[in-house]
Amino acid sequence: MSVDDGATRVDIDVSIDGPLTAWLGVVSADHVARGVGDGIAQIGHGKKGGLARMRPGDLLVYYSPRDMFGGSALRAFTAVGRVVDDEVWQADEGGFWPWRRRVDYDPDATTVPLAAVQDDLDHCRDPHWGYRLRRGLVELSDHDAAVLVDALTAGR
Repeated sequence: MSVDDGATRVDIDVSIDGPLTAWLGVVSADHVARGVGDGIAQIGHGKKGGLARMRPGDLLVYYSPRDMFGGSALRAFTAVGRVVDDEVWQADEGGFWPWRRRVDYDPDATTVPLAAVQDDLDHCRDPHWGYRLRRGLVELSDHDAAVLVDALTAGR
């Protein structure tokens, strides 16, 4: 996948070849959109722990249960990208200091409703799968990562 900003061309590899860890972050869609726009990840209301578990090259897929915090139900996968480096830093949001890290997102990824892939995901075979998502960040199986990347990138 590539991004062309008019001056340079940047390739963003969201394929699942090679060793990596794939993560599922649970974040409202409006916060995902902001993170994608800023090229950052912020998980668990700005906590450091989940971000610190990630390594450069890891895959990050976002699931958004709602369109915004406290908003309407969305239940969709909303972004996919790769962790860029080892740096986890703390931002200053004027009285709120969330931890973040850089992620290269696929700018062409499409929103995929959970219902469209739920039957294909190992994670959803557990009758209590939704409870696991309350952690805010869960590791994905290789199978689920492949299914989600294929869906979010329309098989490109």
